[in-house]
Amino acid sequence: MIIEIDPQRINPRQIRQIADTLRDGGIVVYPTDTCYGIGADIFNKKAIEKVYLIKGLPKNTPFSFVCPDLSDISRYAHVTDFAYRILKRYLPGPYTFVLRGSREVPKMMLTKRKTVGIRIPDHPVCLSIVKELGNPIISTSVSIKGGPILSDPREMAEVIGNQVDIIVDSGIILPEPSSVISLIDDEPQVLRAGKGDCSIFV
Repeated sequence: MIIEIDPQRINPRQIRQIADTLRDGGIVVYPTDTCYGIGADIFNKKAIEKVYLIKGLPKNTPFSFVCPDLSDISRYAHVTDFAYRILKRYLPGPYTFVLRGSREVPKMMLTKRKTVGIRIPDHPVCLSIVKELGNPIISTSVSIKGGPILSDPREMAEVIGNQVDIIVDSGIILPEPSSVISLIDDEPQVLRAGKGDCSIFV
């Protein structure tokens, strides 16, 4: 199912429908400020396993996840005063910040080092969905088995439409992956240079 949502005119009823689908273990394609993502409730193991199948990835591949706001991040990660200042300055934005995960995070969402990648994209549709759901959703780009990241929701419908429950169409988004910054031990480290400016962290 394709649901068209104009980021400037968000319909709360549509957002509730998407959140209910996620709550019921569904898979949703949603827009962010860097590309379209494939989302599932981080507390639904079966849904996340479906995303691994769609992507053609091994189950030990860590996914980052989207939180609705800064106050929510502290539930799922250990945020020092230093890290909080960085997060407050750069989020919402095209960054994934790596932090030590809390006990709230399901084990399958943690890396071997017990860290998590957290995003707050600067996109009103994405944030509306996560706020309505009430907990984070996984964040992984719409690409299939190592192929290019897809930018057009109509193309996504042709490629993976039968594997997901909802595709949110907010127009074409030319993909540019987020910058990934580790804040472990209060020592910023650029793990991947992407859309966000990384010069401050070098």
